[in-house]
Amino acid sequence: MAEKTTEKKGFFKHWIVRNLLAAAIICVVLLVGAIVFLNVVTQHNRELAVPDFRGMTVQQAQAAAEKAGIRVEVIDSVYSQRNRGKIKGHTPAAGVMVKKGRRVLLTVNAVNARKVTVPNLVGYSLRQAIPELDMRGLQLGRLIYKNDIATNNVLQQLYRGRPVDAGSQVEAESVIDLVVGLNSSDCETLIPDVIGKDEAAAKKTLHDSYLNVRRSIYDKDVQTWEDSLSAVVYRQNPTPSEFPVGMGTDVTIYLKKSEVQE
Repeated sequence: MAEKTTEKKGFFKHWIVRNLLAAAIICVVLLVGAIVFLNVVTQHNRELAVPDFRGMTVQQAQAAAEKAGIRVEVIDSVYSQRNRGKIKGHTPAAGVMVKKGRRVLLTVNAVNARKVTVPNLVGYSLRQAIPELDMRGLQLGRLIYKNDIATNNVLQQLYRGRPVDAGSQVEAESVIDLVVGLNSSDCETLIPDVIGKDEAAAKKTLHDSYLNVRRSIYDKDVQTWEDSLSAVVYRQNPTPSEFPVGMGTDVTIYLKKSEVQE
């Protein structure tokens, strides 16, 4: 009788162990299955680098996005005289790692020219005129100095070499040259250092010092418009001066792609 009781206890004990082992195996299988399922659903560890869509048309970007396994959507437009109808920028930026199917938001450069109104700058000081042009979406061109009682007083505004009246409609980003006064007792400035600046920043710095940009010369590594946006000045002629030069002096800047890329 004691032997039978012992056998029953042993059988009961082994039955519990077998069930516990079976339950553990089932839990492990379920856990592994859940991990595999989540990896498939969330594309875990399957990230893609966002292509550089800048300079493409929307149709080209759509084709490139489909090939890369992501989506694109136009959400905004701007206007620039260069690269009309092409993509100007996007979010996330090129090179950012995203999951398959991620939506990339595009900003497109409009095809149709945006018109802006030429302000009346005559009588303004140059320091007042420059931000006024910026605010209207216009660019400052050459500073043409003419003998006058007041240095850097705007005497005339020119568009494509001809006088332009205030209120005239021109394309955004058009260049406006300014005829400004020059008094012989106040006619000198210093050439600043623009090394390391992009073209826009270099031009602004030189204009703020009452100088002209004669030419912007790009190195051979600058192949596209997008390259020019990230290019920086590596040389200038004349070099930064310790001694005064005449206002309106021409400066040539040389640019190459920045060694620090995004």
